[in-house]
Amino acid sequence: MGCRRNRRADEDSTHAVPSPSPLSSAREVKPAYGTVSLPNDPDDPAIWVHPTDPSRSLIIATVKVAAPAGAIVVYGLDGQIRQMISGIDRPNNVDVEYGVRIAGRPTDIAVATERLARQLRVFRIEPAEGRLIDLGAVPIFQGVEGEAGAPMGVGLYRRDRDNAVFAIVAPKTGPRDGYLWQYRLSDDGSGRMAASLVRRFGTFSATSVREENEIEAVAVDDALGYVCYADEADGIHKWHADPDHPDAGRELAHFAREGFRGDREGIAIYALPDGTGYIVCTDQLDVDSEYHVYLREGTPENPHNHSREVALIRGGADATDGLEVSSSGLGPTLPHGLMIAMNSKPRNFLLFRWQDIAAAVQPALRLNGTSVR
Repeated sequence: MGCRRNRRADEDSTHAVPSPSPLSSAREVKPAYGTVSLPNDPDDPAIWVHPTDPSRSLIIATVKVAAPAGAIVVYGLDGQIRQMISGIDRPNNVDVEYGVRIAGRPTDIAVATERLARQLRVFRIEPAEGRLIDLGAVPIFQGVEGEAGAPMGVGLYRRDRDNAVFAIVAPKTGPRDGYLWQYRLSDDGSGRMAASLVRRFGTFSATSVREENEIEAVAVDDALGYVCYADEADGIHKWHADPDHPDAGRELAHFAREGFRGDREGIAIYALPDGTGYIVCTDQLDVDSEYHVYLREGTPENPHNHSREVALIRGGADATDGLEVSSSGLGPTLPHGLMIAMNSKPRNFLLFRWQDIAAAVQPALRLNGTSVR
């Protein structure tokens, strides 16, 4: 969601972010490097892991302005631009999913919200070339007027039992109950994607905490079947991602309600193969955003108790919006995965090696060393 400074009236600001406090207990972590800067405001990154050579994995990100300058940008892990797809009408967030059936074959896809066009934009990821192929638009929020029909956040979920794929979408504004819209994505018979609404869900603090508030960041834990989303003024909410789960209508957790000084922005999950790991959430601050870390697995007594914060880090990123984490080993320079943070003023993304984050915390965070898709 871009830099908080000097915003135009139609930008995504919800309130003025305070300057970082000198009393912050965050541990400093230096980024390994940054990506090439973009000509306009970036927003959200996603990580696609290559199926056979993780060092050829890609960072897929959004350039959050109206068309024709709005774009999807593809970086290599070296931070250099591999591809720029322009003409996207204010893309906000992007996510990836693996093995989606399109034209009869498993296909990796990236899906972005196209806010001003009020639709999703779907791209096929070509592993051999390391490029995206535009599969076109998928209309959503039909008949919804105003900002309640303007998509912002998106998280993709693949259900393990039948490989059904869903997009969970957060609009710019929404009600206290049923803020999120969940669509099933499927091949429309022509090699493109169609979306059918399966449910609305999700609680929202609305104006009970402050007058201006919204939900944007959505992160799905495919392996465990949960979705977490950031109520910017009032914590992280956790629900079942499967719309057919017997408990799908019940909120499982509401945490990260204290200790933030700015908006709760990007959310990401560092997933370990044994079901443990970390949930990371941005505290959006000018000059030096912070990142709060919670246990993915909860507690032994309650897997939905994420109340204990295990780490607080910062690394010099300005007014971070989008955030992504991968636990996959991504080659010799990123053997335990990485965290990517949007860096507003320089209009780029900062990359942090997960082993550097893990070592900055006492006790140290856990590491993964295998490829995870």
